[in-house]
Amino acid sequence: MNRPAVVSASEWQAARDELLVHEKELTRATDALAAARRRLPMVQLSTGYSFAAPSGSPAGLLDLFDGKQQLVVYHFMLSPGSSHICGGCSSFTDNLATDQTHLNARDTRLILMSPAPQSEISVVRNRFGWTHPWYSGYGNSFYSDLDLGDGFGLSVLLRDGSDVFRTYYTSARGVDRLRTDFNLLDLTPYGRKEVWEDSPDGWPQEPTWNRVRLRDEY
Repeated sequence: MNRPAVVSASEWQAARDELLVHEKELTRATDALAAARRRLPMVQLSTGYSFAAPSGSPAGLLDLFDGKQQLVVYHFMLSPGSSHICGGCSSFTDNLATDQTHLNARDTRLILMSPAPQSEISVVRNRFGWTHPWYSGYGNSFYSDLDLGDGFGLSVLLRDGSDVFRTYYTSARGVDRLRTDFNLLDLTPYGRKEVWEDSPDGWPQEPTWNRVRLRDEY
């Protein structure tokens, strides 16, 4: 195996300290990016949408906040009538904390949402035993109005009294950076073992997402 050099503890510490300089630069850049994100302009949304709660009962847009000011929505890729369960969305959901106490204490709620009806969402939810609040946008124009498409993504909404605003949206790598498993793997020597990564020659690598499975299919 073609490994990086094996060195003394003091040499390792010197190399680690050098890397730490770059990590701190990234931290400061991430903080600056978050500050810019907080200053993005907002779009006011209609509150006339009707969603289906996990219980099947109707819920308005304001109801999704459950009294909180901020709402984070993970758009789980599940289209009406489709039998396909997205491995990426499923593994992302597996990484989400079921206890939102700390998030709720910051006046923020996290939910899942899909355009599929609750009858189809419940099949997936029950299969994996998820208890995250998962709403259906089936039958309304929320997805089309926000140009969310059929893929996965993450939206952030702000409530100011009875007014709701769209403040942020991201997809692709913007979402996977939030995953605990990927962030932990990025700290390891082998990383995610995917071909796009810049790794030492001879390091094990496979096609992107090759190792991602539904939790009960590994």
